[in-house]
Amino acid sequence: MSAPLPPAIQSMTMLAAAVLVHDRATDRVLLLRRGPGAKFAPGMWDLPVGKCDPGEPVAAAAVRELREETGLAVAESALRVAHVLHAAKGAEAPNGFLTVIFSTETWHGEPRNVEPHKHSEVRWVSVKALPENTVFGTHRVVDQCLNEKVGLTQLGWS
Repeated sequence: MSAPLPPAIQSMTMLAAAVLVHDRATDRVLLLRRGPGAKFAPGMWDLPVGKCDPGEPVAAAAVRELREETGLAVAESALRVAHVLHAAKGAEAPNGFLTVIFSTETWHGEPRNVEPHKHSEVRWVSVKALPENTVFGTHRVVDQCLNEKVGLTQLGWS
């Protein structure tokens, strides 16, 4: 279990990065299933995603998180901003979080579950057969990411 965040950090909006890896040839995307011990949404499917380290640019965090979670390597230059998710609060983010979702169709390596203590599986999924149990309506986010327009989803705001 990690130590509590200092009050100054707790009052800040958390910045995160996610990557939608799209295999255009097979019209599949890469998803991970959160493990049973996940702090947020255990057992649900999600994009590779994670928090930015202090002082880390969001695109660099996207590259790092994709590699750490799936073993795939992607160049920052192969990422394009596809969607932004802004939530009023979240796990370890009492004052909200902002996730910049990038998409890419260029990567190196074969996906694998590099963090089995966090995820129960990593799988290519047909865009036409996305699982029902997804985090934050991944269906909608995936659709928006693939339609070539940058979108915005806001959750939990009154």
